Amino acid sequence: MFEKKTLQLLQLFYRETERVRLLDIDHLPLLGIEHQSVMNQWLETKRNFQRDEIYQQYWIKTCSAGYITELRLHVDGTLDEFTLFNRLHTQGHWQLVDGVIEIEIIKGDNCYRCAVYANRYVNIHSAIEYKNDQLHSYLKLAQTRPIQR
Repeated sequence: MFEKKTLQLLQLFYRETERVRLLDIDHLPLLGIEHQSVMNQWLETKRNFQRDEIYQQYWIKTCSAGYITELRLHVDGTLDEFTLFNRLHTQGHWQLVDGVIEIEIIKGDNCYRCAVYANRYVNIHSAIEYKNDQLHSYLKLAQTRPIQR
């Protein structure tokens, strides 16, 4: 049986290389030999996050539907999220698990969880979001750079 990280990477691979909608794990096609070299090249664009790079800046989170928020991940594992324009505030938690940032935010009766995978070459990262444990959205998270004074 494949581990969760492997299956999520496969979901992102199909989404980012074949431009298909994000597929549920139960609907992932088997990776054929013809896709193996493309998959290996794609995996070279990914890396593990390091804990000290996560909480030192603000993040911008967006989805294909256009919902945009600002995240601040704190060193103690808590987070604050604000809608980018009207500043609606929510809170949640994050943790680093096997190089992947796992985020959980409760909004009303809904629980949003996402797994963020680091890009090796730019600070725009890919994520899979679940709403109430159901596949919900493909996200991009961009790390902002702190102002040096």
